[in-house]
Order: sequence, then C-alpha cells, then structure tokens
Amino acid sequence: MKSRKSIFAINGSASQNSSNEKLINNFCRLTNDVFDVTVFNDLKSLPHFDPELSVENTPIEILALRNKINSADGVLICTPEYVFSIPAGLKNAIEWCVSTTIFSGKPIGLITASASGQKGHEELQLIMKTVMAIFTDKTTLLIQGVKGKMNESGEITDNKTVEDFTNFVDQFKKQIEMASY
Repeated sequence: MKSRKSIFAINGSASQNSSNEKLINNFCRLTNDVFDVTVFNDLKSLPHFDPELSVENTPIEILALRNKINSADGVLICTPEYVFSIPAGLKNAIEWCVSTTIFSGKPIGLITASASGQKGHEELQLIMKTVMAIFTDKTTLLIQGVKGKMNESGEITDNKTVEDFTNFVDQFKKQIEMASY
C-alpha cells in the first residue's frame, strides 16, 4: 500500500468562498485517495513582512507557516490575479520564506484562476523559480474567466477546464510521487 503524501495548499485569495478556495476543494476531492491536504486560507492574518524579523525574533505565525511548508511533501498555490500581479497577502507570505530554503527542491503546483490571470501567473512562476521550487509547465495551470467556468457550489462546468484541471492534478500527483529529497 502506498503511503499518503502531505500537501500544503495555500489559497491566495482574501475573499471568503472564492473561486480559488473552490478549486482547492476540487483538488482535495480528486486527490483524497493519495494526499492528506492541509488548506491555508488565512494569508490576511499574517504580519507584514519585516526583513529584520525574518531570521531572528520571527513571529510565531510565520514560524508555523514555514514549518507547514517545510514538512509537506508538496505545496499547491491557487491564487487570483490582482491588478496584473499576485495578491499582496500571497507575496507577503512568500517574502517571509525567502531567507530560508523551505521551497528549495519542493514540488509545487501553481494555479492562477482569475478574470485574466496571465501576468499574475507569469509573476508567480518567476517568484517560485527564484525560491527554487520545483514545477513544470504541466504542474502549472492558468484558468482565465474562472467565475464563468464554475457554478455556485464550486463544480467546474466548462468541459475544457475540467480536462485541464484533471490533467494538472494527474501531473502534480506524478511530480509528488517522483520527488526524492
């Protein structure tokens, strides 16, 4: 029997019941046979990044976040795009991790789901390359016009998006299985 892998999923949206939260729920449903997923929906509770506290006297909330990322077998980030960029809360969380190596070699899946999302998706990939997370084109997914592709209960209603999302999940599973660190 295969051992279950742990995934730390970060919701980049600050809105309750967001499309990104619904996509994470879909991910959990599709992977509940292989992954134990811990979802982090609380980016807005983190203190603002302070480089002077990044190494010493680091806030307890940040130490807890870093520990969850570090101990996970993989990380999923699902985020909207705000003003052609990633949300400030998500960037803040990542900035708190730059002085560490917790993303180095860590398998990661990146989903940007927004009205457009192109610039935010590019930026997220650049940032995650900078912190040396491991991902491929197959473990990234851009869902443009996401609100028109899901119903109120969070089901993906667009056939192409269902196919793309399912392929993303399959590739992310393979990436986690192949990871050896």
